[in-house]
Amino acid sequence: MTDATLVMSKVLVLDDASEHFEQIKQLCEDSRLLGIKPNLGSQGGVMAILRSNVDLGGILLYENYGGQAMGLTLAHAIHAARPELPIFLRRDGEASLAGLQSSDISMFCAAFNLSALEHFKSVLESSIFSRVYPTDLVRGITEMTLSSLQTLFKTCAVEVEAPYLVKDQIIYGEVFSMIAIESNWCRGYMMLQTEEERMLNLLRHAAGADAEPLTFRDLNSVLGEATNLVWGSFKNRYVGFRDDMSGLTQTQVPIIINHQRRYISFGSDDPQLCLKYNLVPLDDPQATPVSVFQRFVFNLSWSPDQFSENPSVEALVDSGELEMF
Repeated sequence: MTDATLVMSKVLVLDDASEHFEQIKQLCEDSRLLGIKPNLGSQGGVMAILRSNVDLGGILLYENYGGQAMGLTLAHAIHAARPELPIFLRRDGEASLAGLQSSDISMFCAAFNLSALEHFKSVLESSIFSRVYPTDLVRGITEMTLSSLQTLFKTCAVEVEAPYLVKDQIIYGEVFSMIAIESNWCRGYMMLQTEEERMLNLLRHAAGADAEPLTFRDLNSVLGEATNLVWGSFKNRYVGFRDDMSGLTQTQVPIIINHQRRYISFGSDDPQLCLKYNLVPLDDPQATPVSVFQRFVFNLSWSPDQFSENPSVEALVDSGELEMF
């Protein structure tokens, strides 16, 4: 991984002007965006995607998507369903929201056209990538989580996809764990999210036919153990024993969960760091992967300039702070 490509973000591209496809694709690549498009371009098809488990950082919407000025009608439906997602409106004329009604303007983060993209790229950077996660932190989180999952799922191959930022608040699957993350440079939460039945089937497959029947409680136990392993590694690596947190203001923010809508809010619009881990049985490499989504939400305190990694035992020995017994 390189600093430039370490963290990306997914955007839903709602643009049916095929003659501009290559330009929009290049815009996404230049802006570290992974663009996805709906197979069904109707409003129903778009809303179905937004109701699904898709982690998004924003939406690129053409004003005439689906017909003359139909993009505005769709924007109202999108904004009502997912108000946390920034919508960027592509226009044929001026790269501004001028000429729209005030009720329409409030739905959009910005407007752009394809003839003046340099300014728009900076808008995307400040809107979607408004929070910077240190490269060493992201790499370290990936390493410690892979190690933890491989410890618990010894009969599986565990792979991780490229990390990305999300602004949506959708919960993936039916079960998730959450644990507080605290240090002198960050305060927030880590979540692990997965699908209950598919993960249970994976555990049953690993246990074998002669094992005791597994239930959702066994899944809860495994997910809880994975969460503890990652948090323990995080604490050992990034929360120093010299950290003085006595002077920190212990701010708390209510966490809102809507089970019916699979929605969770931490009271912050800051982009969350998301990583997706895929588990596949070693004896069935063609099986559909079972996914575990990991999210970090540093909504209570975030000072990345104070981020540092604790020295290893070898480094402490070399510095003279420790000696081998």
